[in-house]
Amino acid sequence: MNTILKERNGEHPWGDLGQLIALVIFMAVWVIDSFWLNWTTFGLEAFPNVIRMAVAVPIWILAGILIKVSHFVIDRDRRPAGVISTGAFRFMRHPVYLSALLVYLGLVISSLSLATFVVWVLICLFYNYIAAYEELLLIAKYGEAYRAYQRRTGRWLPKLQTR
Repeated sequence: MNTILKERNGEHPWGDLGQLIALVIFMAVWVIDSFWLNWTTFGLEAFPNVIRMAVAVPIWILAGILIKVSHFVIDRDRRPAGVISTGAFRFMRHPVYLSALLVYLGLVISSLSLATFVVWVLICLFYNYIAAYEELLLIAKYGEAYRAYQRRTGRWLPKLQTR
C-alpha cells in the first residue's frame, strides 16, 4: 500500500479521471434535458425561476466558501504535513469533494431535471466511494491520528458534538 501512497499521493487511482468523466456526463445530461429535450423537467411550471434560483444560489455560495477555505490541499507546495484538521477540514473530512457535489446540486435545482438528479445521485455514490478509499490510505499513512480525526468529524457533514 505504501507504493500506492507514493504514486497517487493518497488519492484513488481513478479519482481524477472519474471526476472528469462525471462532469462531462452530468453537463451533457443537464444541457440536453434542461435546454433542449425537456424530457424530465416536470416541475418547471410549479417552481418559477426566482424560487429555484433562491435555493440554488445559496448552495453555490456555500460551495464557493468551502472551496476557498479548503483549496490549499490541492496545492502540493503549500499542503501541510500530517492530518489536516484546519479550515473546513476542522468540521468535515472532504470539503473539496462536497463543494463539487453542491455545485452539481445547484444545477439540478436550477433546472429541476429528474435525469440530472439521477446522474447527481450516481456522482454522489462515486465521490463517497473514492472518499472511503482515500480514507483507508490515510489510515494506513497516519494511523491513530487519522482515526481520531474521523471520530471528531463527519465525512460529508459536521458531526454534532455531545458533551
